[in-house]
Amino acid sequence: MNNPLPIVAVAAALIGALYLGQATAGGAQTAGPAPAAATPAASQPMAPAAAAFPAVTIGSLRRGMMVAVTGEVERILDTDEFRLRDATGSVKVDVGYPNWVPVQVGERVTVHGFVDRELFLEIYAREIVHSDGRVSRLDRSRDD
Repeated sequence: MNNPLPIVAVAAALIGALYLGQATAGGAQTAGPAPAAATPAASQPMAPAAAAFPAVTIGSLRRGMMVAVTGEVERILDTDEFRLRDATGSVKVDVGYPNWVPVQVGERVTVHGFVDRELFLEIYAREIVHSDGRVSRLDRSRDD
C-alpha cells in the first residue's frame, strides 16, 4: 500500500498558500502587477472585450444582460463566489469552476460578465478588473 502522507502534505501546503493569498490556482489568470504575496504575472492592458460590457449599477441588473459592474467586494461566499456591493445594492458573483476567487474583501473591482437567467440575480464573471489595473480573466470553458 502506498503512503498517502506526501500527497496530504502537498495538498495541505497548497490549501494554506491559497488561503493566505500566496498562490494562484484553477483557471483564473491575473495580468498586471501582482500583490507582494501573490505569484507574479505578466503585465497586460485592459482587455478589449471590456467594451462589449455596458456599465450598469447593481440595482439596474436584469436577467440575460451582459454587464460591467463596479463595486466593493463585500464578502467571499465560497472558493468560486463572492458578493459585490455598490450604492444601489449587492449581487452574487460566480467566477466559475475551476477558478478561485481572485479578489479580497474590501477590494474595489469591476466585474465584466453575464447576468444569470435564474430566479436569483447572479453575475457569471468573464473577467475582473482590479483597482490597480490587473485583469483576472476567468476560464468559463466548463460552463453548461
